[in-house]
Amino acid sequence: MATTRTRMFMAMFGLVAATGLAFAHGDVAPQPVDTDALPDIGDEWLTENPYRDMGEDVWRTAIDIGSSGYNQNCARCHGLGAISGGLAPDLRYLEAEEEGDEWFMDRFQTGYTQNGITKMPAFGELLGQKAAWAIRTYVETRPDEGALDDFTPRLKELRDLLAEWGQSDGDGADPKTVSMELAEIATKIETGSGAPTADSVAFRASRQIDGTTASYKAAAETLTVGLSAAE
Repeated sequence: MATTRTRMFMAMFGLVAATGLAFAHGDVAPQPVDTDALPDIGDEWLTENPYRDMGEDVWRTAIDIGSSGYNQNCARCHGLGAISGGLAPDLRYLEAEEEGDEWFMDRFQTGYTQNGITKMPAFGELLGQKAAWAIRTYVETRPDEGALDDFTPRLKELRDLLAEWGQSDGDGADPKTVSMELAEIATKIETGSGAPTADSVAFRASRQIDGTTASYKAAAETLTVGLSAAE
């Protein structure tokens, strides 16, 4: 039986589809996704995301590959960063459990047709299962709407501090403390799907800091871009 979150998503999909605006993909050709860095998961299509439980390195790789695959093939209809503009369901809210996985994979494999018109092409044979689950991993780790709001002032302060360290060759830097604070903030940022960890700017920035000037600049840039996109 579908969970409450998944039922809400399906109801939203039905409402959008009823308006005739569910998808507008048309004849855009699917773009290939390089999944060589991901572990093989066999030829038989799975019903649950395998990359959730293969360790953080695989999970991170799946997110990075899924981000590229999503932005090449899905963002046109489902929105940049999986934030829908209303033409298609907001995939952030498809629950990160087996019921949500099954719904996602059915659409990915078979596409969606309304009144004889293809609104979403079938990606299954063209992109393959590894790309499907990578995109699924990326989508389910998107932060919930407004999830950064309570933390934005402090994240901006940390960004400015990191940028200052990057400009001053790290003079007076305390990278461990800042990295730990970013990691702590990351644990409090919720996903729309209910997945336990959001691939947030705080999460990414905390892992970029390694005590070098270059890492301070990179983390500051990550926070700058991510906070700007969230506004």
